[in-house]
Order: sequence, then structure tokens, then C-alpha cells
Amino acid sequence: MAINFITILLFLPLLAINVNAQGPMTYDITKYGAKSGGDISQALMDAWKEACNSTSPSTIVIPRGTWSLSQVKLLGPNKAPLELQVQGILQANPNPGQLPNKEGEWITINYVNYFTLSGGGVFDGQGQQAWKQNDCHKNRNCAKLPMNLSFNFVNNSIIRDVTTKDSKNFHVNCIGSHNVTFLRFTVSAPGDSPNTDGIHLGRDTMINIKDSIIKTGDDCVSIGDESKEIHIQNVTCGPGHGISVGSLGGYAEEKDVQGIFVTNCTFIGTQNGVRVKTWPSAPAQLTVSDLHFEDLIMDNVSSPIIIDQEYCPHNLCKKDRPSSIKISNVSIKNVRGTTNSAEAVTLICSGLKPCENVEVGDIDLTYNGNQGPITTKCMNVKPKFVGKQNPPVCATTAKSA
Repeated sequence: MAINFITILLFLPLLAINVNAQGPMTYDITKYGAKSGGDISQALMDAWKEACNSTSPSTIVIPRGTWSLSQVKLLGPNKAPLELQVQGILQANPNPGQLPNKEGEWITINYVNYFTLSGGGVFDGQGQQAWKQNDCHKNRNCAKLPMNLSFNFVNNSIIRDVTTKDSKNFHVNCIGSHNVTFLRFTVSAPGDSPNTDGIHLGRDTMINIKDSIIKTGDDCVSIGDESKEIHIQNVTCGPGHGISVGSLGGYAEEKDVQGIFVTNCTFIGTQNGVRVKTWPSAPAQLTVSDLHFEDLIMDNVSSPIIIDQEYCPHNLCKKDRPSSIKISNVSIKNVRGTTNSAEAVTLICSGLKPCENVEVGDIDLTYNGNQGPITTKCMNVKPKFVGKQNPPVCATTAKSA
């Protein structure tokens, strides 16, 4: 019932526009030349073009079965509500060198409105060969690898009941989009697969990620600059690196982040739980505000709660100047479970612009290791405490590195 209500809300305005149009149209890719064992890219693009030009609600169907897809870029605008129903398994070429456009992603969808991606199917990036070639952690000029799904300038849309598997790079990016929901969305990749972020967001507003499972080798969800009203609810994350805001501050033109809500989520064996990370000695002057991390379960998580304004992986930066990014209006409430690191909570804020209005309440974390007592680390922050804190948060103050 909930999904019907969501769908009605999303599509009602455009449906009203097309009230005099003909009935719904279906475009099966097998009618456009798609055959099992062959590349279906052209058939999908042909069906997409025709469906986009339809003034009636349209559904493109990729039937059950296993299909090879080399690469597609699917562009709007669409004239009526449009659904891509993937019932089968789409497989990428395992060799990233065979991608027709080496600078592109595997599947790109741009400039659509009132769009649905559904069907219960799988997008299999077959990334195992590419992961062995990935040296981006030590080589800034590393070869670009394709993401499974790239959504750009997508509005009033829903991605539901599909799986992205073993992407060669990020599984999903969603950029410059508004009012997009990921519902019952599954990400699947091994914990040691490099740079396979589940969902990366940037310059988006009103994004909802709900009732989803994300297992990957990097951030389950990463949130970039100019993101506002991001709601992540009832998501299970792990393996992976947790849910991250940032990293931020690397580029002078970055813009503010506001309204991030992570609620009722579970982290299983992840490197981090919830994390905010900004670069020191960086040019950006943005603000990060209204962050709410509440009702979270940590199951054997290394670092459950982190604000790190000295983020500098692989020593790729200097720490001679503090971060110029201001973090304020943060709530961290009802976080419970176990950690395999003695340092359960880390709140390292900027010496130039200390964190303000941080509220910490009802923390109950148990250390399951043997490296000493459970501790917390705080710097340039004076939280307000409510409820009980286990361990005591900010009982001691850290010194700047």
C-alpha cells in the first residue's frame, strides 16, 4: 500500500497533464532485436527513444533471462511517466578495456522526470577483473573504471526492487537530482572490493534511501557537497565503510550540506558506522549543518561514531592549517551495540571553526576486544548530553595533531 501511495504522489501531476492521451504503452526489447547471447545495448536504446517520445505512460521491459549489455546512455526528456522494468540479469563485460566509451559509466540515465526503475532484476558489473587492476589508492592518475548506474538530473523518480552487483567502481551515483527514492534497493559486493561505494550523492535535494541492504567494499552511502534533505532510513549496511558525509573541503567551489537524517539503520561488521570527514588545509569554506544520526544499531563495528576534521587518507594532504568547514546542529542519539575498537566515539572538530550545538544522548556501546578499556576522543567540541552515555563521551580532551 505504501508504494502505491508513493507512486501516486510522484506521478499524479504528470498524469493530469496527459489525461487525454492514449493508454499505457509497453516496449519489450525483444521486439527491437534483443537476443540472448548478443549485446542488447542498441535494442534498449531504440526502445528507450520511442518510449521517451510517447505522450502516454510507457514501460520498457527487459524480460527474464541473462542479457549482455556493453554500455548505454539513456537520455530524456520524457513526455510522460516512464518505467524501465528490468526482470532479468544484465551483465557487463568483465574486461573494463572493452567498454566502448572509456570515460563513461556502464549505464547512464540523464534528464528524466517521473521515472521508475523496477522489476526485481540484477545489474551485474562483473568487477572482479577490474578490482585487481585498481591502484587508485596509490596512483592519482589511475585508470577510470565505470560505475554500474549513473543517475544525473533525475527528478520525481523511484528506483525500487532491483539489485546492483559487483560494480567495477561505485555502484550508483546520483548527481544534481531532486525527489528521488531508492526503495528496497540492494547493493552486493565483497568487503574487499575497492572503491565500490554503494550510493554516492552530490548536489541533490530530497533523496530517500529506505528499506535497503548495502553490502560493499567502501562507503555504503557517501554524501557529497550541496546535498540537502537526505533521508536514510531502515538501511542495513555491511560489509563496508559505513555511511559518510564527505569527504568535504577538497575544492574551493564546494557548497553547503544541510539536513542529513540517518535513522533506524543497522551496521554489521563495518569499518565505520556514521562518519563526517573534512580535509584540513583545504580551500573550501562551506558549512555542514542539521545532521541527525539516531536509533542506530552497531554490530561489531570498528568506529561507530566519527567526526573527523583532520581527514587525510594516505597522507595526501598537509595538516598545517585546520579545516575551514563549520559543522553545527548535530544530534547523535540512541546508538547501541558492539565495537571491535577501543575508541568508540571520535569527535575531532576544527580548531579554526569548532563544532557547535552538538547533542549526544543515550549511547550504549560495548567493546568486544582486548586492547584496553573503551574510550572516546574529542577536540574542539563541547557537546550537550542527554540520557546515559556508555562509555562517557568526551570525558577527556584530545590535542590537535
